[in-house]
Amino acid sequence: MKIMIIGSEGMLGHDLVDVLSAENEISTTTIDTLDITDIDKTIKTVKNNNPDVLVHAAAFTDVDGAESNPDLAYKVNAIGTRNVAVACREADCAMIYICTDYVFDGTNTKPYYEYNQTKPLGVYGKTKHTGEVYIRDILNKFYIVRTSWLYGYHGPNFVATMLNLAKTNDTISVVNDQIGSPTYTVDLANAIAHLIKRPAYGIYHVTNSEHCTWYDFAKEIFKQSNIEVDVKPVSTEEFPRPAPRPKYSVLENYNWKMEGYPKIRSYKEALSDYLKLL
Repeated sequence: MKIMIIGSEGMLGHDLVDVLSAENEISTTTIDTLDITDIDKTIKTVKNNNPDVLVHAAAFTDVDGAESNPDLAYKVNAIGTRNVAVACREADCAMIYICTDYVFDGTNTKPYYEYNQTKPLGVYGKTKHTGEVYIRDILNKFYIVRTSWLYGYHGPNFVATMLNLAKTNDTISVVNDQIGSPTYTVDLANAIAHLIKRPAYGIYHVTNSEHCTWYDFAKEIFKQSNIEVDVKPVSTEEFPRPAPRPKYSVLENYNWKMEGYPKIRSYKEALSDYLKLL
């Protein structure tokens, strides 16, 4: 297939290029080559590439920065996504939209299914959710892929931050009351490679299996890395940030399972592979 990847310079974008290029013809754009907030240029670029499937992996992902710059977050995540959706309609191609666990408010105590009520707390979650709404209004060939707690080789992430902090700190404080599923971008890219092979359109939750707190995740990172460091659990209130975080945002990969796709491996197994290649 001909696949176009918007946001190929990002952490997930890099892995999408690597994974999808094995069996498909790939075209890419970056923040420097396509401004998705320009609807005319977006339509023209997509129609020129004429893909069978477009993966929209570009976003304003600075969760705290979105609180202080809501207009830019909205312009990129909502209007930009609408523009990409319109371009996909014009080019008659399917669209994959990378979305987030932040569309939920985190008040659940059990994993969120695709059909659960969305209720984003902050600007980032609200703008990403608005992108979902635009896609559902404009297109009938789409996969909305919600994921969480991403880490990979090609961008700043929690694992890299922890390893860097351990070089200069004997004690590291990590939040212990936010629960989610750390997800390796290579595994997410492989899952997307499965999805695009069939027109089973809709909303999918795609994360590595099992869940933990950020504190648990930090402990696992240091355990697998054989690093001795004192990890201190703290509450969200003790570590204030501009944007509200969902306290519980574990995503049940329900549609994935119902479509018969293989269970995605544990975040612990994925972490092991990631650490081996650092």
